[in-house]
Amino acid sequence: MTASRPTTRPRKEPSSAKPGRKAAARRSGAGHRTDLLEAMLRIRRFEERCVELYSAARIRGFVHLYIGEEAVAVGVTGALEPGDAVVSTYREHGHALARGLTPESVMAEMHGKATGCSGGRGGSMHLFDASRRFYGGSAIVAGGLPLAAGLALADLMRGLPGVTCCFFGDGAFAEGEFHETANLAALWNLPLLLVCENNLYAMGTALAREHAQTDLAMRAASYGMPAWAVDGMDVEAVEQAARRAVGGIRAGAGPHFLELRTYRFRAHSMYDPDRYRDKAEVERWKSRDPIARLTERMRDGGELDDEALARTEQRLAEEIDHAVTAAERAPEEPVGDLLRHVTSAPYGEVSRP
Repeated sequence: MTASRPTTRPRKEPSSAKPGRKAAARRSGAGHRTDLLEAMLRIRRFEERCVELYSAARIRGFVHLYIGEEAVAVGVTGALEPGDAVVSTYREHGHALARGLTPESVMAEMHGKATGCSGGRGGSMHLFDASRRFYGGSAIVAGGLPLAAGLALADLMRGLPGVTCCFFGDGAFAEGEFHETANLAALWNLPLLLVCENNLYAMGTALAREHAQTDLAMRAASYGMPAWAVDGMDVEAVEQAARRAVGGIRAGAGPHFLELRTYRFRAHSMYDPDRYRDKAEVERWKSRDPIARLTERMRDGGELDDEALARTEQRLAEEIDHAVTAAERAPEEPVGDLLRHVTSAPYGEVSRP
């Protein structure tokens, strides 16, 4: 028996997918910029608190910080709808918070508590919330790519309008999973948005030491999909590019690839001594901080003043304080439940939800 080819939507030429005037005005207005700024600040302040908690041994395990890359998560997820799916990486706090997971559920997961979004079993690298179609991170580099292709294929075969967005780093581009996924996505015309967060380092390996051709968007385009590079330190540029890509996918133009050129200000993980980067390089990228850039743009446009910014900072501080308190008070998973979701129920029995 031969495997049948999935039913695919007819491929259309990519379009700019320009929004209507009202929608464009709403997304480019002062109120929307305020939302973008608050979303990035929430991620930054949440992670800064995680640094404090980790340093005090109040949270354990691996922690990979997203500080510096907030514009990517906020800009891309802003272009998605609730019915779309998101697959992340092990550097996923920013993706989760931008997707709408609450600081309480994420912080509880960081503490390994039963109220966490993964029931306390996943920790920092395995946040998950099916109610928001956030299908979590993976500790395996490029591990989310085949999963994302499967989710996109499932939506396509069921005739659903959803787009699947898969985040991954430049290190994943060197793995076979990326190339296998890109080939199948283009071959089957899958509704898949491939988002490469190119922060120039795969753990401690610089991009130029790993790839003979460092223009990742150009290489992705060789699979026959629209692909382009974007300034990943500009949240509005990221959102604009993501909306264009998502619009093309929804119109039936097949998978799209975005190379978002960004930079992590902190080490690869909390364990990493970060001796492979020049300090001057880090400072150059910090001068392009996406939060500072949007703040300055809003100040110049008369959309933000010190008082409004202080109110936002205070509200976020209280939000994160509450999340930490709730996480520390939350219960751990009962010992009697430790085998749940590990083995299937005996034949004839129905397992508890």
